[in-house]
Amino acid sequence: MSDTLILAVPSKGRLQENADAFFRRSGLVFTRARGVRDYRGRIAGVDYAEVLFLSASEIAGELARGNVHLGVTGEDLIRENITDADDKIAFVTPLGFGHARVVVAVPQVWIDVDNMADLADVAQSFRARHGRRLRVATKYVNLTRAHFAANGVTDYRIVESLGATEGAPASGAADLIVDITTTGATLAANALKVLSDGVMLASEANLVASLTASWSDSTKAALTEILDRVAAEEHARTTREVRAVFAFSRSAQSAQTQVSDELGIDAMLPPNDGVVVYECAADDVWRLVRLLKAQGARHVSVRGRDYVFTAENPLIARIGTRIGLSG
Repeated sequence: MSDTLILAVPSKGRLQENADAFFRRSGLVFTRARGVRDYRGRIAGVDYAEVLFLSASEIAGELARGNVHLGVTGEDLIRENITDADDKIAFVTPLGFGHARVVVAVPQVWIDVDNMADLADVAQSFRARHGRRLRVATKYVNLTRAHFAANGVTDYRIVESLGATEGAPASGAADLIVDITTTGATLAANALKVLSDGVMLASEANLVASLTASWSDSTKAALTEILDRVAAEEHARTTREVRAVFAFSRSAQSAQTQVSDELGIDAMLPPNDGVVVYECAADDVWRLVRLLKAQGARHVSVRGRDYVFTAENPLIARIGTRIGLSG
């Protein structure tokens, strides 16, 4: 299997559905010989690549150990489960789903505790008043220790949470919590508030590459194929092609100069017979269209694309040198 790239993706739930949709948009379709119960699969049309279906937390560990080459998992799980994560993995690209925050939350009745500095003060005096240290319920032991140390909170102990962490203060099992949240509604329902500077990590699902895996020529070729498709879909999704028609070539040339000066957007090709074509970020479309019309464009069309392949792949540029890949 040393010549086969292993891509690990979540095996169930919303993460699995979103990951499948993400790769499918990039023309990377997963197939399973024995149906949805099969925990191994292939990527249609990509040689030397296999898909392994695991839990998101398992994926983080397998990436660190080099047992898989690529994986889809949350940054929170990477940072919590992998010591010296940046030496063992490389973040390829965020995937736009699985958004959540790892936060420090205290009971709402702690009206004098608004930030980490307040919590540090409370922790120092808590033992003298109550004869014990502050108890922090969390599944994120390593992230908690690092964040608390960075903010001068030292007099506490961690109570590892195996169930619903947000219920720990109400049950008396802990005094405050560190937990993951998406909307904050569950915290509020349990009479908890997030400290003003208590967001430890804003996380989302990422495509992650292992730096400890064995990268052969075959696995590098499979990676290049996968990242070419992912980058092409991402490029197409975030940009638009804008085509403007002018009555005269000199008007198109004048508009090109104006657009470059005002918006910093250059034409894809020199104006030809009064036609000028641009590629711009999706958010810049309406500013570009307004300016082209103001410059006398008689007709402006905006087109989305399925894929845009470019000579240089930004995803490969981001991680290529770390695994000996060029392109």
